[in-house]
Amino acid sequence: MDHALIVYVNQTGPVIERDIYGHFSEHLGRCIYGGIWVGKDSPIPNINGYRKDLVEALKRIRIPNLRWPGGCFADEYHWMDGIGPQETRKRMVNTHWGGVVEDNSFGTHEFMDLCELLDCKAYVNGNVGSGSVQEMQEWVEYMTFDGDSPMARLRAKNGREKPWKLPYFGVGNENWGCGGNMTPQQYALEYRRYQTYVRNYGGNTIYKIACGANVADYAWTETLMKEAGRFMDGLSLHNYTFELDWDHKGSATEFDENNWYTTLRNACGMDGLITNHERIMDTWDPGKRIGMIVDEWGCWHKVEPGTNPGFLYQQNTLRDALVAGIVLNVFNNHAERVRMANLAQLVNVLQSPILTEGPDMVLTPTWHVFDLYKEHQGARLLATGLATAEYRPAAKSEAAAKDKKGIPAVSASASCSDDGTVTVTLTNANPSENARVPLSLSGSAKQYRVSSAEVLSADRMNVHNDFVNPRALVPVPLSVPSVRDNSIDLVLPPMSVACIRFLV
Repeated sequence: MDHALIVYVNQTGPVIERDIYGHFSEHLGRCIYGGIWVGKDSPIPNINGYRKDLVEALKRIRIPNLRWPGGCFADEYHWMDGIGPQETRKRMVNTHWGGVVEDNSFGTHEFMDLCELLDCKAYVNGNVGSGSVQEMQEWVEYMTFDGDSPMARLRAKNGREKPWKLPYFGVGNENWGCGGNMTPQQYALEYRRYQTYVRNYGGNTIYKIACGANVADYAWTETLMKEAGRFMDGLSLHNYTFELDWDHKGSATEFDENNWYTTLRNACGMDGLITNHERIMDTWDPGKRIGMIVDEWGCWHKVEPGTNPGFLYQQNTLRDALVAGIVLNVFNNHAERVRMANLAQLVNVLQSPILTEGPDMVLTPTWHVFDLYKEHQGARLLATGLATAEYRPAAKSEAAAKDKKGIPAVSASASCSDDGTVTVTLTNANPSENARVPLSLSGSAKQYRVSSAEVLSADRMNVHNDFVNPRALVPVPLSVPSVRDNSIDLVLPPMSVACIRFLV
């Protein structure tokens, strides 16, 4: 038997934080303008300027948090440019992303009000690379101070009397690169200084997030934990999934099985990457007080032909859905340390759950994976035992031939909600073979039944939803046998993401 999964329903672990299912919005391409924000006078249906269809889609997947304003844009963003009457706001050139003019019509008020509209937590990234300590201190005061102060009075003048809630604040972004090209020692000192002035006002308590490593830069993690660990609540990690690597990105829609395999191989690498960073964090923080915040992750392909290369607009296929399913299973299984994650990005950029074009909107395969997985949010992780065969492409490319072994054909994670519902999510990476997975719920005398079972799959690996056919790839019911002795003989179709829910 090639595969088997045991879910130990009596062995509960940490809570899978809702924030693991977070998202990221940057002033990049059409993410903000045309994606989130169309303006109050737009003919596109909107709620105070926010696309109505987007708001409804995000509520359906229970978006828990949203990160803004970047990304690389964060360390050149000066927040006072984005407040006050929109017609008088300072215009600037977005030097990172396309060289277009940024008119700052979407600023602090627009972002924080959006989070309230979505009932999600705000995660704001401050400017360390080109900003001052005073600028950061005053921004936090502007957003959160409830009383009489210069920034609170300015906020009221701009139409907001009461402060907002600000749960998360990132002190800089990618300060090893676009955020200042700092050494870890240099950033550790800057972080210690800047975070001092990220103050808690009134009942608002800020979870302070330090800029963490780029992929496997373990020396950065070591230095930050050693030199600044006691001043942080979270440490970020950035890791994108490429077809091969940064210099070898492939088409989002035109690829073969070798490209499929190498992309999923890189997605599976998230598990080892988190494990290695966890090991360092455990040395300095054995009590696991500090959370790992994977606030940029997802597929990075070539841009769609004919689009601005600085806008990072790409399509989203079944392959991206498999990446999302695999990585979210990894995050769930590392819930003891991983406290938050943010898919890059929310709309029209990189691995977006949503694409828009004028008045039209498309929900991508990745959106459907977040919809399938949403019951994990806030549930308790269940211990699992997974045995799975390896998958390798039939006709190996030079890159695949170098692998001594393949990747796990099946990935899985499981959780239990407060009402006793057990949610199991699985992926089958093999594009040509079913995965027969005997699944057992072990450790309980209660008798379970399947309450729902859905699967996202297709007969071609590059199937995607577009504006002509927005429902080319959507979840469908998964046929499962009746539960006998708390076990089922599950069959996953090739290249699929599935969710099965059990009730007593």
